[in-house]
Amino acid sequence: MADKYVLKVTAGPTYADQTQIPINTEEPTSISSSFATTSLTLRIQNYRGLPAGSPSTSSYFSTAPHTSDLYSLQFSFMPKEDVNGNDMVFGNDFDHPIRDKLPPGFQQAFNLVKWFIDPGLYGDVYADEPYLYGPMLSSINTLRIGGKDDRVREAEEEKRANAEVHLVEEGAEEGEGEESRHDSKVPATAAARKKHFLTEAHLKDFTFEKGREYACDFFNPYLDFNDFALRLPGYGLIPGITLPIISYWDGQPLRSHTLRYVLKNRKTDEPLWVVVFTLQPKEALDAESEKKDETASSETKSAIHTGAADDDLD
Repeated sequence: MADKYVLKVTAGPTYADQTQIPINTEEPTSISSSFATTSLTLRIQNYRGLPAGSPSTSSYFSTAPHTSDLYSLQFSFMPKEDVNGNDMVFGNDFDHPIRDKLPPGFQQAFNLVKWFIDPGLYGDVYADEPYLYGPMLSSINTLRIGGKDDRVREAEEEKRANAEVHLVEEGAEEGEGEESRHDSKVPATAAARKKHFLTEAHLKDFTFEKGREYACDFFNPYLDFNDFALRLPGYGLIPGITLPIISYWDGQPLRSHTLRYVLKNRKTDEPLWVVVFTLQPKEALDAESEKKDETASSETKSAIHTGAADDDLD
C-alpha cells in the first residue's frame, strides 16, 4: 500500500505554521518562535519523497554508529525562557482520535517499544487527541549541552558548516557547557543519562536555561518512514514483528495520513517546534500535476493566439 503514497515533511513553530523542509542535506532548517530558536536537520534512509529530486540518503548513514539507522531527527535549540526538565517532553500527538484504528496487538507492540526504545514513554492513545510523549532528557538519543557565549556558539556553528556531516556527540561544549552539565549532575554517557532521568526527581532538578544551546539527535533502526512501518527486532523467544501502520490508519486508505513529532512544554502546552510527516496519495499528486500542465498549456496557447491577433492588426 505504501507504494501508492509520497512522503512530504514540513516543520514549523506550531502545528498550523508549517513549511516544507529539505531531506538528507546538511543545510539546517531554522525555526523561530516566542519560546525558542531551533535549527533542525532531517535525514531519512532510502528516501523517495518530496521535494522531488531529494537525495535518497545521507553520508550520516554510512558513518558509525548510524549504519543501521533508518532516520535522524537532529536539532539544536535555545530556549527563550527557563523550562523545568520535568516539563520538556518529546514525542507524537494527533488532533483526532485513533482508538478505532489501532492494529491488533497494539498493547504488546507498545510494551515492546517501551522495552526496546524508550522506557519513559507515556500517553493516552484512546483520548480524543491522543499522544505518546517521553521526557526529552530520557527519550533523546544524544544530548550535548552548549554555552551561552555568542563567540563560542559562532565558532561551533562554523565547525558544523565545514563538516561533511555533522554528528551530535553526547557531552558538552568545552568550558561553560561542561560546567553546566557537571553542575546539573548529568551523567557522562547517553545510556547513563537516559536511565538517570527516568527518575522524576532528577527531571525536576534540571533546568533548560534561557539562552543556552542544547544539541540533540533522535534516531533508531525501527521506524521506516518510507513505508510508515514499525519494525521491532526479536529478542530471545520473542519473534520480531513489523507493524505496517498505514494499513490500520482508517477505512479510507487513499487519503493523506500524518504523523507529528513535537518538542513541547507540557506545563504550558506550547510547542517549541513541530515536524509533520505526511503521506500523500500519488494519484492526487499526479492529478494536480496534470492540472498544472493543462493550465500552463492553455495559457501558452492563449498567449500565442493573442500574439497572432496582434500581428493581424498590424
